[in-house]
Amino acid sequence: MTHPVLTMTSISKTFPGVRALDGVQFRLFPGEIHALMGENGAGKSTLIKVLTGVYSPDEGAIDLAGTPVSFGGPMQAAAAGVSTVYQEVNLCANLSVAENIFIGREPRRLGSIHWGEMRRRARALLARLDLDIDVTALLGTYSLAVQQMVAIARAIDIKARILILDEPTSSLDAREVEQLFRIMRQLRDTGIAILFVTHFLDQVYSVADRITVLRNGKLVGEYPIAELPQLALVEKMIGKELDVLERLEEQPKRDLAALEASTPFIQADGVGRKGVVAPFSLTIHGGEVVGLAGLLGSGRTEVARLLFGADRADSGRFVVNGAQTPMRNPVAAIGHDIAFCSENRRTEGLVGDLTVRENIILAMQAARGWLRPLPRRRQDELVAKYVEALSIRPSDPEIPVRNLSGGNQQKVLLARWLITEPRLLILDEPTRGIDIGAKAEIQKLVVQLSDGGMAVLFISAELEEVLRLSHKIAVMRDRNLVSQLANDDTVSAEHIMQAIASAGGTGQ
Repeated sequence: MTHPVLTMTSISKTFPGVRALDGVQFRLFPGEIHALMGENGAGKSTLIKVLTGVYSPDEGAIDLAGTPVSFGGPMQAAAAGVSTVYQEVNLCANLSVAENIFIGREPRRLGSIHWGEMRRRARALLARLDLDIDVTALLGTYSLAVQQMVAIARAIDIKARILILDEPTSSLDAREVEQLFRIMRQLRDTGIAILFVTHFLDQVYSVADRITVLRNGKLVGEYPIAELPQLALVEKMIGKELDVLERLEEQPKRDLAALEASTPFIQADGVGRKGVVAPFSLTIHGGEVVGLAGLLGSGRTEVARLLFGADRADSGRFVVNGAQTPMRNPVAAIGHDIAFCSENRRTEGLVGDLTVRENIILAMQAARGWLRPLPRRRQDELVAKYVEALSIRPSDPEIPVRNLSGGNQQKVLLARWLITEPRLLILDEPTRGIDIGAKAEIQKLVVQLSDGGMAVLFISAELEEVLRLSHKIAVMRDRNLVSQLANDDTVSAEHIMQAIASAGGTGQ
């Protein structure tokens, strides 16, 4: 039997108040794609950071190809053949593609960078990934999918024995995902060991050879893909049978006709922004969940930003509660009880150095004005209420929000806006990159908010999720709102995909 290229033995790591890893064992073999699975907070990211030297383990040992190792950081790990491509591509957008591939390792001649050689080698590397692009162009001019391929090309060039792909598909469309999987299989067949971290179960079963499951910082088990059905995987990840989503699907949606008969909370009539979103019309009623579906880059987020005033429309009008209302900026939107949870929670949502409490009260304090600070006792009462209601873990409101898992960070962002008691809640990919248990809790919350009379605009790339929650579905394609579908028993994911693919459609 082939010996492991990597063995991690009895790895433990503790942070203040959190036992992130507890005696974890992990093996990785040459020429395999190995999925590391678990809920947010299970310990996946910590295990990777221990491997690559970001963290030092409190206990345990790491063996690389038969040699004990202890890396002082990702640079040392990369030099030893352990390379990581993160969800947020960690390259320099203001440098060329070739410069990014060879940064710190530029080929030289007579003491100067040999630009011609660097570009030639960059083109050859990218050709191995079936990518034909201008290597002299700035990296930032290319899509995230291309940037990830460039990051993988860099990893290949440093002769990676282990390639770690951390949530590489979260921002890719179906075609880009399949291209990435083709590259992963090619690399596997050359003997590279690939550690694949994702929350998409179907993708795991499409590309992985083996699975390791973590839960609450402990190893649940290591399994060949053929021996672990999807339902069993979910149960091992969350520690109990998953029935929350099934209960949501069994719950009847409120009558759309009755909702449509009421006065709309907001109407967008011919609203658009030149070069960003074509003029569209959309109506959202109190108690109604409107799903916004479409491929990556179709204009979903741009519609959300127009509704929230983050971008200013240059055509059309808004009507809120029956009165024409200019939506000049987010302050105006908040003043009309509109809240927006951005898909980019790290850069547009949360402040990592602030505590959970400080992040939760941020929107309410901004609405009050900074000269009228919210009394600390009131802060504590409100924060405790939402930490419990949303099951935010750890429950200590005084820890920095950056120390929370992705799913719990998403809950903190939700709590921030729920505390303002909005009448319209715009959720842009609220379940992206979080585990299935946290996803179910957020979906359940959307149903509860809708039942309580709140209007919700729900944006998701997962069509089944849109169908599960929405009363009606607006479909975007190429920055146009092309169709609106009542979500009755006749509508399926296939209908939405047909609307996305169709050359026709109406924005009315």
